[in-house]
Amino acid sequence: MTLLTTISNEAINDNLQKRWTNGEIYTYIGAVLISVNPFRDLGIYTDETVNRYKGKNRLEMPPHVFAIAEGSYYNMQAYKENQCVIISGESGAGKTEAAKRIMQYIAAVSGGQDSSIQEIKDMVLATNPLLESFGCAKTLRNNNSSRHGKYLELMFNERGEPVGAQITNYLLEKGRVVGQVDGERDFHIFYQFTKAASGEQRENFGLQGPESYAFISRSNCLSVPGIDDSADWKETLQAMNIIGLSLIEQNEIFKMLAIILWLGNVQFEEGDDGNTRISDTGVTDFIAYLMETQSASVEKVLTTRVMETQRGGRRGSVYDVPLNPAQASSGRDALAKAIYNNLFEWIVSRVNVSMKPRTQHTQVIGVLDIYGFEIFQDNSFEQLCINYVNEKLQQIFIELTLKAEQEEYVREQIKWTPIKYFNNKIVCDLIEERRPPGIFAALNDATATAHADPTAADNSFIQRSAALSSNPHFESRGSQFLVKHYAGDVMYNVSGMTDKNKDALIKDLLDLIGGSGNKFLNGLFPDRPDPNSKKRPPTAGDKIKASAGALVENLMRAQPSYIRTIKPNENRSATEYDNKAILHQIKYLGLQENIRVRRAGFAYRNTFEKMIERFYLLSPATSYAGDYIWQGDSRSGCEKILKDTGIAKEEWQMGLTKAFIKNPETLFALETMRDRYWHNMAARIQRAWRNYWRYKNECATRIQRFWKNNKEGLAYAEIRDYGHTILAGRKERRRFSLLSYRRFMGDYLDVGKAKSPLGEIIRDACGLGNETVLFSSRSQLLVSKLGRSSKPSPRYLVLTDKAVNIVVTSNKDGKNVTSLERKINLSVIRGVALTNLRDDWMAIQGPICEEGDPVISCVFKTEFITYLMQATQGQVKIEIGPTIGYNKKKDKAAMIKAVRDETVLKDDVYKSHAIHVPSGEPPNSTSRPPAKRKAGVVRPITKGKLLRKGGPSTDRQKPAPKPVPKPTPAAKPLPGQSNPTPAKKYTPNPSTSTASSSAPPPPPPPQRGPVPPPPPAKPMYKAKYAFQGQEGELTLQKDELVELVQKDDNGWWLVKRGNEEGWAPYNYLELVPAAAAPAPPPPPARRAVPAAPQAGASSSSSKPLPLRKTFGSNGDDDDDSGPNLNKPTPKPPITGPKPGGLGAPKIGNKPPVPSAPRPPVGGSKPAVGSVRPQAAPPGQMDLASMLAKRAQQLN
Repeated sequence: MTLLTTISNEAINDNLQKRWTNGEIYTYIGAVLISVNPFRDLGIYTDETVNRYKGKNRLEMPPHVFAIAEGSYYNMQAYKENQCVIISGESGAGKTEAAKRIMQYIAAVSGGQDSSIQEIKDMVLATNPLLESFGCAKTLRNNNSSRHGKYLELMFNERGEPVGAQITNYLLEKGRVVGQVDGERDFHIFYQFTKAASGEQRENFGLQGPESYAFISRSNCLSVPGIDDSADWKETLQAMNIIGLSLIEQNEIFKMLAIILWLGNVQFEEGDDGNTRISDTGVTDFIAYLMETQSASVEKVLTTRVMETQRGGRRGSVYDVPLNPAQASSGRDALAKAIYNNLFEWIVSRVNVSMKPRTQHTQVIGVLDIYGFEIFQDNSFEQLCINYVNEKLQQIFIELTLKAEQEEYVREQIKWTPIKYFNNKIVCDLIEERRPPGIFAALNDATATAHADPTAADNSFIQRSAALSSNPHFESRGSQFLVKHYAGDVMYNVSGMTDKNKDALIKDLLDLIGGSGNKFLNGLFPDRPDPNSKKRPPTAGDKIKASAGALVENLMRAQPSYIRTIKPNENRSATEYDNKAILHQIKYLGLQENIRVRRAGFAYRNTFEKMIERFYLLSPATSYAGDYIWQGDSRSGCEKILKDTGIAKEEWQMGLTKAFIKNPETLFALETMRDRYWHNMAARIQRAWRNYWRYKNECATRIQRFWKNNKEGLAYAEIRDYGHTILAGRKERRRFSLLSYRRFMGDYLDVGKAKSPLGEIIRDACGLGNETVLFSSRSQLLVSKLGRSSKPSPRYLVLTDKAVNIVVTSNKDGKNVTSLERKINLSVIRGVALTNLRDDWMAIQGPICEEGDPVISCVFKTEFITYLMQATQGQVKIEIGPTIGYNKKKDKAAMIKAVRDETVLKDDVYKSHAIHVPSGEPPNSTSRPPAKRKAGVVRPITKGKLLRKGGPSTDRQKPAPKPVPKPTPAAKPLPGQSNPTPAKKYTPNPSTSTASSSAPPPPPPPQRGPVPPPPPAKPMYKAKYAFQGQEGELTLQKDELVELVQKDDNGWWLVKRGNEEGWAPYNYLELVPAAAAPAPPPPPARRAVPAAPQAGASSSSSKPLPLRKTFGSNGDDDDDSGPNLNKPTPKPPITGPKPGGLGAPKIGNKPPVPSAPRPPVGGSKPAVGSVRPQAAPPGQMDLASMLAKRAQQLN
C-alpha cells in the first residue's frame, strides 16, 4: 500500500475493499501486515501454503500471516535477537485466528526430530482449544471473542528448535460468569460441559442441560451457528491430555465448574422477619457436597455477614448481620466469579509447568493475542481496563514506528522530512499516572476513603475525577465520564466501578473455602489477606497497570512485527463491507501516517559493527578466505561494502553510528548476495571434496585389491603361529607343515557350514545342533581286535566347542551308513600325547572308561591341538616325548614308541605298538617366509589431482623448487570481537576398523624347551632426499633415519620416527644394514602351558594409522562396548509442584440432585452492550498477587 498514488483514508479504504472482495485479505504497509477478516474459509492455511512460505523473504511471496511468522523465525536465527508479534484490532477482527496461524507455522517449520521437541509443539498447539474453551465467549460482535489477554512466549535453543513455552494471562472478564446481555453467552466451557459430559460426570456432579442453570441461560442464547459444543468438548479433553493434566486434575476442574453452575441456582427470598433465606436448601446441600463442607456453613455464609466492631466500648465484639436478598445475591456472584477466575489462573499456571523448557533456551518469539478495543452502550470498569491496555499497545506502535524512528533520524543526522502524527501518551498518562493522579489513582483513593459503602465510594470518585477535567481527553458528566481514546470516544458509567476496582472477597467467603475438605479448592486461593496488615492490598487497577507495564517491557526487549486487523462489518457477514466502520478503524489505527513514514523513511538500519559482521564477506577489500581483513574503522568498512556491492547511493545513507537502507528490496538483495557467497564457497568445497573422494577411492581400490589377495590367509596364518608355540620346539616337523602358504583352515570337511554333501551327512550323524565346528578332517583310529594286532581304521574327526566326535562309515545291508562312534566332552579331556618325531599319531587322554583312550593318526594333528587348546582355554596338557602313553582299557595302560626309520619312504608306519617314521625337520623350525613377489611397476595415482608430484627430482640430486605462494592478508577480529576466528582445518579421524578386524595375537612364548630365536630387528631406512610432507605424510630431512612400519605397492611406505608416523615415497628411502643379533639365552627348566588367544583380539598396534592408511576404511567404529552417544536422552521430569496441591477427591454422602427448575430471572433485562448490573457487593477477591508476581518475575 506504500505505492498508492493518493495517500488518504479514503484511498486506503478503496484499496482494502478491492482486495477483500477478491479474497485477498492481506496487504503490507512496509513491514506491517494489514488483515481484513473475511468471515469465511479461504483455504489459505494448508500445509502446502506453509511449505510455499518456508525459507522465503517477505517480498518473494504474496502478503500473508505466514510471511510475518517466517520473518520473525528467520530474524531470530540470523540475528540472534528475540522477536515478538503484536496483533491489534477490534474485537472480532481476527486477532485470535492470526495468533493461531503464527503458532501453526512456527511449529511446522522449526524442525527438531526429538520426542521432547515434538511434545512441546503439540502442547503449544493444544493451548489454543483449551484456553479458547475457558477464556472465550460469544459476544454481540464476535462468536469466539477472547475475554482475556495472553502473551505466549515460544523458547528456542541455538538450533532454532522449540524447547519450551510460557503463557502470561491478562485480565479475565470474570463478570461474564454471572451475567450476560441478550444474544451473548457465558464462557464456552459451560455449554460444552453441560451438553457433552459423560454419564459418570452427570451422576457425580448432578449435571443437567444448559437450560437448567441461571448463570448460563439468562441471556437466552444456548447455541451458536457454526459452533459445535460437543465436538469442541472432545477437543478440550484431548488438549487436557496433551498438556498432561491427570484424570484427577480434570475431575477437580469439572467439579469447580459444577459448583459455579449450582451457585447460580441459589435463590433468595425475604422471610417474615425481614431477613433473607434460601428458597431451596436442596441446592445449597448439593453445593456443600461438591465443596466437601457443611450445608449449614454454606447457608450461613450466603445469608449473613460477620461484623466486628472497631470502636466504642464494645470494641472487638463480633455480630452476625443478616443480608437482604440483593446483598446475598451479590455475595453469591462474587464467590462464583472468584472461583472461576482463580481456576483459570491455575490452568494457565499448570500449562506453564508442562511447557517448562527442558533445556537451556537462547531466543524467544512472543505472540500477543489480547482483547481488542471495546465501545458498548454501557461501559464499565472492564472496558476501561481493556481500552487502557490497547492504548499501551498503540503507544508501543507509535514509539517504535513513528516517534522513535523520527528521533533516530535526527540523532543520526539523516536527511529526513518530519511526519505529523497523534501521540497517545497523553491518554495513557490520563489513566495510569500517579501525579497528577489519573483515573486509576482516583479510583484507589475513592475506594480507600469510602470502602464500606460502594455508593459512597462511587460518589467520592466522581468528586475526585472533576480534577481531571484539565486534560483535553477527559470530560466529567455527572455519574459518567468520557475518555477520548485513540480509537474513539468512550462514555463510562461510574456505578459499581470502585467496588470492581477493590477486587476483594469478604472474610466470610474465604473462611468457607478454607474450611472446605477439597484440597484443590483450597489451592485455588493460596494468598489470604492478613487482617492485621495496615497495608492496602493491590486493587484491580494496580494489577492491570503492573501487568501492562511488564508486557510493554517484554515487548520493548524484542524486535517487533505488527499485524493490524480490521473488522469489515458488525454482522459477521462474508459479503458486507461497512465503509463507515472501516474508515473509523483506518483512522484510529493510523494507517495513513504509517504509509507516509514508510515512504519517507528507511526500512532497515543497523550499527556499522553489525553490518560488517553480517556482510563483510561481500567485498574483497574486507574479506579474504572467510577472514575479516579491513584495516580501517567500522564506518569506512561498512561504506566500502555498500559501494562494492553496487547499491545505488540514493538507497542508503551513513549516519553517525548506523547505516540506513531505504528499501527492503535492497536488504534482501544483500542477503541474497550473502547466501550466494556461501553457495559459491560450498560449491568450491564440494568440488575439492569430490576430488578428494576420487583420490580416496583410488587409494581404497588399491588397498582393497591388496587386502583381498592377502586377507584370507592372515587369520589362518596367525592361528598356525599359535600352533608353533604350542609345540615349542619339542617335536620334529613335516616339511609340508612349514610351507609359507600353509594355512590352518580348520573345518576341512565343511561340517560347520554343511556346504558339501559329506559335511551335511557328518553333521547329521553327530547331531551337532547349535554347536560351533572348529575342526574336521579325515583320520585313522587305532582299532584293536581280539587275538589280532591293532590296525588303523578310517574315521572322521570333528572338534566342536563342546566335544570331540569320532564318526565312522560302515556297510550295513549293502549300504554305507555314517554314524557317531564316540563323543568325548572337552571338559573330561585330560591331555593329548604325541611323539617327538615327525609322525602324525596322537592319543586323546579322556576319562577312565572301558573304551579306553582313542589313538588317532591325523595329518593335521598340530591344527587339531591348536583348536583344542583354544576351545579349552589352554587347560589340556600336551605331552610330547619318545613314547605315547594311553589307557587301552579301563585299568590297562599301554604305550606306543616312536622309532626313527629312514627306510620308510613316506609318512609313517604303525606295527606292533611301534611307529616307524623317517627324520623330519628340526624341532625349532618355523614356517618358511613368503616367497618374494615380482617387483611391479608403481603406477602413479592420476585421479583427484590433489597430490604433489612425488619421486626424486629430474637431476636425482635435489628436489624441485616449491612454488612461492601469494602473500595471505592477515586476519583481523571483527568489530566488537577481541580475536580473529580463523576457520578450523578439517582433520579426518583415523578409522580403527582395520585394527578391530585383525586376527588375535599369539600368546607369550613358552617357558620350557628351546627358546625360539628373537624376532628380527625392525628395518631402518635412511632418507636419500629431503621430503616436505603434507597431511598424513612424514616430513624427512636428508640422511635422517626412520623405522619401516609397512610397505604398500602403490609407491608409498609407512615409516615411523620416534612417536610420529606418516607416509613417505619409497624411492626416497634407502635400507640401512641391520646389526648381528645376540645369542639366545639358555632355556629355563620349567614350562607353562600357553594360553589360547581370545576371540576378536587384535595383533596390530592400538595406535590408529595416519590418513593414507584409512582411505579404504569407512571410518566407522564397530566397538559397542562404550556408551551409545546416539541414544536419545530421556526427558527430564517436571519437578515443579502442581499448582493447587492435588489429592484424591474427598466425597462424602451425596445428597439428592436438586430437581427444582431453573429459577426465573426477575427484573428488567440489561441493556444491549452492557454487563448485567449487580447490587453493590460486600467485596470480592481475585488472586491478589498472581499478575503482580508474574510481572516481577518477568522483570
